[in-house]
Amino acid sequence: MIPEEDLPPAWLRDYGDIEADIGRMEELAAKLDAEVRGNYVPHLDLVDAAMTTPLPQPRADFPELVSFMQAHNDAQQLTSVNAHVYRDATGGFAYAAQKVSRHYRGSDAFAAARAADVRDALDETAVARVPGPGAPDTSGSFPTPTPPDTAGNV
Repeated sequence: MIPEEDLPPAWLRDYGDIEADIGRMEELAAKLDAEVRGNYVPHLDLVDAAMTTPLPQPRADFPELVSFMQAHNDAQQLTSVNAHVYRDATGGFAYAAQKVSRHYRGSDAFAAARAADVRDALDETAVARVPGPGAPDTSGSFPTPTPPDTAGNV
């Protein structure tokens, strides 16, 4: 019996199963990780510098400009945070895809991955974390997918 948490919504239950190609999932994880590390992260510092450049304070006797500059500053900070979250979350998706694919690589073709396994893999990454106010995490320490285990170990 499949646990309720692993069943699709009631209105979708008669549509059949979703099949995943484990080999392609590992390939996706590797390509996604390479794309983030090779083509996104190298440009992140430039985006961050552009978004966090302080602008001169306007004169207090021009309240419309003061208000605009505050909104502009808020947008800059949010863009900077989002750029870092995108890096971490995309790397996290790659990590989770790699982890789930490694776990199910040697299993029977009809074995069903549990939704909890996918959720647990995502919970280990920035995908599960919603950033709070404050400075973005600039550590660049999103989980790194590991090379496939050729011995078939999980």
